[in-house]
Amino acid sequence: GQGPMYTFRGNHELENLFASFYESGKPAAAVCHSTTLLLEAKLSTGELLVTGKQWTGFADAEEDFADQAAGTTIQPYRIESEAKKLENTTFKVADAFSAYAIADGNLITGQQQNSGAAAAKLVVEQLSG
Repeated sequence: GQGPMYTFRGNHELENLFASFYESGKPAAAVCHSTTLLLEAKLSTGELLVTGKQWTGFADAEEDFADQAAGTTIQPYRIESEAKKLENTTFKVADAFSAYAIADGNLITGQQQNSGAAAAKLVVEQLSG
């Protein structure tokens, strides 16, 4: 859903929980708008979790489509635009609304709702390996 755009960003408790899960070496996954928490989530060292990582999340083109369908701007900001402002990280997107997920180490991200199965497959592969 779109709620994470309002409830995840700036939620330091959630950011710390995700980062601690990641730092424990477990697969840490976020899909669609939930990837907004990666814009500010920091490791215990104070470094952004996504530093040196490739990741994905809801794309600007997908936000454009949603805004056009609704006839208004829905989100207060865009994940892709904000991610591209970060240094030393690579935010990647595939075609709008296509299934797309990335695993970079134990960080697993999916572009949007159609990417849930692809992200889940990456989680299962890491748990099986």
